[in-house]
Amino acid sequence: MYLLLKKLIFILSINCILFIFLIVCTQNSSNQSKVNFIFKESVELPIGFIAGSSFILGSLAGSIFFLNYERN
Repeated sequence: MYLLLKKLIFILSINCILFIFLIVCTQNSSNQSKVNFIFKESVELPIGFIAGSSFILGSLAGSIFFLNYERN
């Protein structure tokens, strides 16, 4: 249990650091676009932020899935 919690904290901290780095790097980006959801659109966001945040969310989801798979 302790090892699982330690791995989870490590995964969350790495992804949070990547997200903060992404925010800092995309501050002055001029290429902006909207994301189309099923019923609404988002505000205009930099394209690099959209791609980077989807990468980070995929990394987080895959890591948590792997922890759950590894436990079983």
